[in-house]
Amino acid sequence: MEFLQTDLETLNRKGITPDQFVEQLEMLRDGFPYLNIEAPAKVGHGITSPSPEMTERSIAIWEEFLAAGGSVQKLVPASGAASRMFKDLFSFINGKKDKPDNDFMKAFFARIADFAFFPYLNSICMHNYGKSVYSLLDQKRYKDIVAALIESGGLNYGQLPKGLLEFHKSLGGSRSALAEHLAEGAQYAVDKHGNVRVHFTVSEDHIPLFESRIEELKGWMQMLTGVKYDITLSVQKPSTDTVAANPDGTPYRENGEIFFRPGGHGALIENINDLDSDVIFIKNIDNVVPDALRDTTVLYKKVIGGILVATKQKADEYCRRLEKGLRSEEEADEMLAFLKDVLCVENPAVAEMTLEDKSRFLIRKLNRPMRVCGMVQNEGEPGGGPFMVYSADGSVQPQILESTQLDPKKEKKLLKDATHFNPVDLVCSIKDFKGKKFNLPDYVDRSTGFISSKSREGHEIKALELPGLWNGAMSDWNTIFVEVPAETFNPVKTVNDLLRPAHQA
Repeated sequence: MEFLQTDLETLNRKGITPDQFVEQLEMLRDGFPYLNIEAPAKVGHGITSPSPEMTERSIAIWEEFLAAGGSVQKLVPASGAASRMFKDLFSFINGKKDKPDNDFMKAFFARIADFAFFPYLNSICMHNYGKSVYSLLDQKRYKDIVAALIESGGLNYGQLPKGLLEFHKSLGGSRSALAEHLAEGAQYAVDKHGNVRVHFTVSEDHIPLFESRIEELKGWMQMLTGVKYDITLSVQKPSTDTVAANPDGTPYRENGEIFFRPGGHGALIENINDLDSDVIFIKNIDNVVPDALRDTTVLYKKVIGGILVATKQKADEYCRRLEKGLRSEEEADEMLAFLKDVLCVENPAVAEMTLEDKSRFLIRKLNRPMRVCGMVQNEGEPGGGPFMVYSADGSVQPQILESTQLDPKKEKKLLKDATHFNPVDLVCSIKDFKGKKFNLPDYVDRSTGFISSKSREGHEIKALELPGLWNGAMSDWNTIFVEVPAETFNPVKTVNDLLRPAHQA
């Protein structure tokens, strides 16, 4: 295509090459292929259910790793605003009815004092209206209460990042999601020097807010937990933005300039690539519980951490042996059994390979980024989760998929047969067997993005989403699925989720 000078300036400013831009337009035009699925992953076929002995041993391995000086970091994607969390409240305040007329809003007002943010809401109501929340309820001024919570003249919760909202009551006050992640990290991610490293990916607009809150929290949390916190922030890189297109496939423009959108959470693979740690835990900002209910979460964090360390150590040992050359078919068979039984990677073509070809196959499969993913039993129909998938070289290996990656003709049966879903509970190793960092973008399957239709300023546009962080962006990683209890998964998708028992200890 012909580029205007302003186009080239825009691309240069974002760090996107003209070739990458054209490739994105082609993706928007051609779409993405559905993945070739062997079967949903299940216990015994892609998912490990730890026995009591395995659980105990994995915890011991994790604690030995930390004591020996292993470096660990906790990554928390926290860039989203909380607006979706308050969708029902926005609908109510913008609607015609002045009284709650559905179960959601009735529950919100009936239990309003149970929210951790209630003292702050009460204070702002006193400031704005000269009346307490209870007085406003008596006067049926429901919309005034909601306005004080979500609008800019009040607490502005509708626009704040979710990580800075008060989630849980605590002794003498309350804790935000950010604070709970710091408390959690102190229970399983403390290095031998007493340091806890936590990295939050945030929106650029929210950096001052996060920095201010971290400054307020850090000293108190260090005193409370007895650890030292190393807290860092990063933003999604402009080079990971994606072009939007008109329905005819041409670039969508605003004021004559090419319009770009954030490419989705898959862009965060670049942020992870900038980290330097032996082990990185990844968990969403809204999946936290109070101190009193955290024991199971901490236990299974140690379990999946220990499984990762043990598996990585064995894979590295094999890679060092492979570097010197395979000596026999028996040695190759030992490594292939590990690949099949532990990493759940299998390729029927291996049987016909020479010893030299087997060696190349094994080093390629063993020497790559590794992750252990907690998987929760499905208590409904998931939108995606753990599957056994055919890769480009014909191997079958574990993958986390979203429903958009499934062929609609097969989707219903595949999801019906699925037994587990993905709660985003990952622990990762990003270094090779020599201790050198992998370049993580090399392991992204760029054919696993998806296209969505959006409305922009009254215009219909096609938006390109990058391969998701836990599916396409980690497509070529070694992946181990481990069954974890449902009580380790307590997301807050709506404000009323904070009224659930897991958030009310």
